Order: sequence, then structure tokens, then C-alpha cells
Amino acid sequence: MKQESGRSMIEMMGVLAIMGVITVGAIAAISSAMNLQKRNSVNDEVLQIVTQVRSIYNQYDDYSSINSATVFGAIGMSNQNPYGGTYEVSVNPSNSRQFIVSITGLSQSDCQAIVAKAWTDSVGYEMSGHTQSGASGSCSNANGENVVQITYGE
Repeated sequence: MKQESGRSMIEMMGVLAIMGVITVGAIAAISSAMNLQKRNSVNDEVLQIVTQVRSIYNQYDDYSSINSATVFGAIGMSNQNPYGGTYEVSVNPSNSRQFIVSITGLSQSDCQAIVAKAWTDSVGYEMSGHTQSGASGSCSNANGENVVQITYGE
């Protein structure tokens, strides 16, 4: 008899199964990294918005004249966030010495992660003695419809 040195079908299926498991793991890792990148982008962009609002309005006693159009026009930044929603800036209706940065268009899990993050220098974070995140929002709406609000100022 002649000896054949080819691979059997079972060996090939085993290799394909191993490659499938590795691919599923890689996709999960990439998805997790993309979500982390979006959250980091939101953090950086909110900090940029807050810094710019404070620098633009530092000569005023309050923030009563701000709104999203003036802020984003003045700082030259888009109001679009990485989740497909927008950033909105408004005056706190109960205190004109505070402004609110809203993040719209969030899924439930992203909303929960952003609400849980410690927003240093926000009013809620400072008033809680650094024990609460400083952000608020209801994360029970359908994906893409959740909003988080972070209040800054005095």
C-alpha cells in the first residue's frame, strides 16, 4: 500500500473550530476596546467643553447667556458625540451660576457607565465630598434615547 501524507477531514474541522473560537474572542476584545475608546472620547470632549465655557465666560458673573449654539460656535467644536447623539450646553434653570452639559443618544449600558463615572470638578461630585459621580440621568429608555446631565459651576 501506498502511504498518503494528506490531512484528514477531522483534522481540518478541528483547525477551523479553533480558528472560530479565536475569532470570536478577538471580536469581543475589539468591541470592548471600541466602547472604551468612545467613553474616553466623551470624557475628553466634555472636559474640553467645560474648559472652553469657563474661559469664554470667566469675565461674567453668571452663565445666563450661554446656549449650545453660542458655545459650539465660539469654540469651533462639533456638538456631535461618538454615540451618534449630541452634546448640549444650557444654563441651570435654578442657578444661573451653573451650566449643564448634556450627552444625548446613549444606549442603556453606555448611559450607566457615564453616570457612574466620577466627573471631577462637577457640582454633584464636589458637593458629595467626592463620593458620588456628579452626573445624573435616567438610563431606562430605549437604546439611543438616554441622556446624561453633568452640572458645572458654583
